[in-house]
Amino acid sequence: MRLLLVEDEPEVRHLLREALEEAGFALDEAAGVEEAQGLLLAFPYDLAILDLFLPDGDGLEVLRFARERGLSLPVLILTARDALESRLEGLGAGADDYVVKPFYPQEVVARARALLRRNRGLAENRLRTGRLELDLEGRLAFWKGKEVALTAREFALLEALVLKGEGFSSREELLEKVWNGEESVDPRTVDTYIKYLRRKLAPEAIESARGLGYRFRG
Repeated sequence: MRLLLVEDEPEVRHLLREALEEAGFALDEAAGVEEAQGLLLAFPYDLAILDLFLPDGDGLEVLRFARERGLSLPVLILTARDALESRLEGLGAGADDYVVKPFYPQEVVARARALLRRNRGLAENRLRTGRLELDLEGRLAFWKGKEVALTAREFALLEALVLKGEGFSSREELLEKVWNGEESVDPRTVDTYIKYLRRKLAPEAIESARGLGYRFRG
């Protein structure tokens, strides 16, 4: 899953990046309002983590920008403001949750997972479809009840396919979601990892269609 982190303090950004990437998230970072707005227009994010104090404006500008353009991704606000009025202002502008600094990075990870789970309508951090079950928190996969050993990249790719539902995912979309749009990655790398997943699950688990891409069939 791809997240956007908007935070101008390098130390805080570093701590959150380590915690979120260790939890299996792909992450883009912005240090200001203008940069964040550009990224929101350029990429489809699953969740945004937003600081309110930014060098070129108020983080609420980013939040309102997203909502005015119909972007419904969950938004978690980080801020040193601890007054009730400030919290209500953020929630009123369309935020989904609020964490007051100082905080533990693990708390932010837990709240991000909870928001993503709620946004998908899940009661717990597990996805079940057909013969597959994914433990999103433990980053574990089970095929027909037996655990399948997946690399972090394989798990992220499988998760992206499952979350797309019945729709197809193009190579480009999967590169953005799983490889974070890294320019050095050959698009055919997606095909290679699809082969890995088919070997570990079943050949028919992932369907391909010319011009459309891939989708999980289970």
